Amino acid sequence: MATIGDKALKASIDRFVKSISFTAQSEVEKTIRAALVGGQLEGHETFTVSVALTSEKIGLNVTIYSKIEL
Repeated sequence: MATIGDKALKASIDRFVKSISFTAQSEVEKTIRAALVGGQLEGHETFTVSVALTSEKIGLNVTIYSKIEL
């Protein structure tokens, strides 16, 4: 069985999180701006968003919820 050290594991996970962070922020901003222009949002709402983390190989299935306040 292969093992990975704590530093290597943390570095690998950090790279993963950084790689999705920019894309996620960009997509959320783009979608909110479009919703404001399209009239679905007025600009003073609070709403819930979620991110799903899944991996069949390791049995990961977590959904993280948070609120965005405009």
